[in-house]
Amino acid sequence: MASSSARCTLWAVAAVLVVSTAAAAAAAKVSCGDAVNALIPCGSYLVGSGQAEPSPRCCKSAGELSRMASTVAERRALCQCFKQTGPSFGVKPERANHLLTACNLSLTIPLNPNMDCSRIS
Repeated sequence: MASSSARCTLWAVAAVLVVSTAAAAAAAKVSCGDAVNALIPCGSYLVGSGQAEPSPRCCKSAGELSRMASTVAERRALCQCFKQTGPSFGVKPERANHLLTACNLSLTIPLNPNMDCSRIS
């Protein structure tokens, strides 16, 4: 009977590992590098050295990134990415947030360095 219990435990651990691996793979669908690269056309706008409004090319790139972040896990991963990389690139939070409105994006990630990414749904 101990053998049956050990097998059940082993199967339970295996199931947890499979689910955890699948969740991690889903969250990694959009890498941080991909997200940063997608926003390259928006660079001068985001750091405040470009025009007052984002360019059509910037909006197109940002829209593609928005479509890639279709799950909660992906949006949370992007939030973490933006929190970590935005300040190092000199991104102005007010410009990043205006990008969402100016480009008419439905991305529900507030671009704020103090955002609690776990609250994103």
